[in-house]
Amino acid sequence: MIFLKTEDEIELLRQSNLLVGRTLAEVAKLVKPGVTTKELDKVAEEFIRDHGAVPTFKGFPNQYGDPFPASLCTSVNEQVVHGIPGDIVLKDGDIVSVDCGTYMNGFCGDSAYTFCVGEVDEEVRQLLKVTKEALYIGIQNAVQGKRIGDIGYAIQQYCESHSYGVVREFVGHGIGKDMHEDPQVPNYGKRGYGTLLKKGLCIAIEPMITQGDRQVIMERDGWTVRTRDRKCAAHFEHTIAVGAGEADILSSFKFIEEVLGDKAI
Repeated sequence: MIFLKTEDEIELLRQSNLLVGRTLAEVAKLVKPGVTTKELDKVAEEFIRDHGAVPTFKGFPNQYGDPFPASLCTSVNEQVVHGIPGDIVLKDGDIVSVDCGTYMNGFCGDSAYTFCVGEVDEEVRQLLKVTKEALYIGIQNAVQGKRIGDIGYAIQQYCESHSYGVVREFVGHGIGKDMHEDPQVPNYGKRGYGTLLKKGLCIAIEPMITQGDRQVIMERDGWTVRTRDRKCAAHFEHTIAVGAGEADILSSFKFIEEVLGDKAI
């Protein structure tokens, strides 16, 4: 069932999503060679709880009913999504997708950003740049009167025009009082197909794009998804509210990019 949000509910969603942006900015301050993904997670959880929210990812069950053990998803290099923070030490030249969720005032926030660790190969930086651009191209199509397929089509066409793979098995989603609501929001599709977009629909759009083949594999931990060919993957995500003329972006990369400065993608 799809729940359209009122203006008051959208403002509550915005508060939770802006906290995600600020949390990711705290993470951005720490991303450098020698840091473990567990350290990133510790700082994020403390920041979220200190601001009166709870991390929505922690304890969230997978398809086997196993609870996610951390507050962030940290996916390094060939890991696409749902990487578990741990003793992995970030190295110069790595990339790390950091996905964060919060629950505050009855509503969820959800956003992701892929960071460069030190000096990253230009071909990999280009993957990140195109993936981030594809997110905003998708958002441009999140307007009343269009359909879900228009969002996915725009993202797919842009990424495939750069010879990148578009992951099919994992998609964006509706968001509100629950982190995952209807409808699903694929990063591929046909123009004019799928759920009709109406003002007040709130969705998380999140391109998951691969440098090589689009095929992915689930690791034995039941969470981590990586590329089959072990080439890099990038992931950027915003939560938005569908508008009459343009989408209202409820999350923000502004805080992250203030920290990164000229190193931002």
